Amino acid sequence: MTTGTSSPTGPAAPGPSATPVPGPRQLPLIGNLPAFSRDPLGFFAKLRGHGDVVSWRLGPQRALFLSRPEHIGELLTGVETQYRHPELGWAFKLVLGEGVVTSEGAAWRRKRALVQPVVRPRQVRAYADTMTDCASALAGTWQPGQHIDVRREMLGLTQRIAVRTLFGTDTAGREDTIGPAMDTAQAAIGAEFRGLTLFLPPWVPTPGRQRLKKAVAVIDSEVNRVTEERHRSGVERDDLLSRLLAARDEQGDRLTDKEIRDEAVTLYIGGHETTGTTLTWAWYLLSRNPEARRRLADELTAVLHGRTPGFDDFKELRWTEQIIRETLRLYPPVWLMTVIAKDESTLGGRPVAAGTVLWASQWSAQRDERWFPEPDAFRPERWDEDAPPAPDHAWFPFGGGARACLGARFATVEAVLVLATLAQRFHLDLPAHEIPPKTGLTLQPGAPVRATLRSA
Repeated sequence: MTTGTSSPTGPAAPGPSATPVPGPRQLPLIGNLPAFSRDPLGFFAKLRGHGDVVSWRLGPQRALFLSRPEHIGELLTGVETQYRHPELGWAFKLVLGEGVVTSEGAAWRRKRALVQPVVRPRQVRAYADTMTDCASALAGTWQPGQHIDVRREMLGLTQRIAVRTLFGTDTAGREDTIGPAMDTAQAAIGAEFRGLTLFLPPWVPTPGRQRLKKAVAVIDSEVNRVTEERHRSGVERDDLLSRLLAARDEQGDRLTDKEIRDEAVTLYIGGHETTGTTLTWAWYLLSRNPEARRRLADELTAVLHGRTPGFDDFKELRWTEQIIRETLRLYPPVWLMTVIAKDESTLGGRPVAAGTVLWASQWSAQRDERWFPEPDAFRPERWDEDAPPAPDHAWFPFGGGARACLGARFATVEAVLVLATLAQRFHLDLPAHEIPPKTGLTLQPGAPVRATLRSA
């Protein structure tokens, strides 16, 4: 799971042409917007039931929904050549600025070249101890019989890891300032993704937008404070911010302070919300699958013998990684992606009209029974080395192609090491009732995830 671009290697089954078929009935002017906003995941499942390439409308936008892995692969690998990213909304741009996620063309290529070395495997190794130290510290506050809010605990943990790997010690004790501001920012982006404010002009002063402006001011102030202190001290440190400050492009130019701010916020959100949410879902799934939890305990005993895991243990914790991989299949934090066709774009050898918005959903594709038998079942053994492989691009929680998530390796290592550290010491027993997912910036639990701690 080091690249995050596909499932185990295997050829995609031959499929029908990419000729679009009509989707659900559309309303005048607003198309399928009400159905999408009300239940995006259910709506995607409905679209998939119509065919492999389905035409629909989100407001005035002409759109296609893709379900076959080979078509999704074309979408993932065609960005920058045949497709471009859509405008992702006022809130998204206000929070992330012109970072590597939102940039296009030459600006994106320059920023990716500068940011990519910051999260290479060699750099991830340097942060493994921070991950397990923070997890061990959290475990030290837990007691058998204690009742916890799992999501709050996991997000608090990944927030501490994100702050310390990004800013080092400069923000010690200030997580309570950055955290709530980031939570507000992510909630605003999530609301926009569901279409609630996507079509409002930027000048409309909704209460949510006013809260977002205040939150972004806090984020900017904190990032700028640390950046200015680094400039004054001139001391090189072993954290992500220092690596961004030291980066040079081919002309020898540095990132500007505004670019540093945008990349720092992007790395923070990618390293905090997504991993914390993945760990929350992993505990939920393990509580409902005692055999998978037993195998996890057996592996931790065999590999670690009671010691805290380190980076070198990552490759040996295969079942632990398969748990994370299967969690990402069932509850992918990033649950949809969209691109817009450029002139002379094609799909499956057929032309796609310029301006058409192409959609693919990790949630939908990764629960397709054609690629994953018993798609709603939690089965980490799907990812055994000798298991039949799913088609390429049937599993794409980190995207794919040139614009695959740069932090995929960091997130995977963090999730595996944190889960191993905590699961050595505790079982998390959750009530038997099902917890539905809720769409936002990430795919979050739609109800509180509460657990009782029990010694492992």
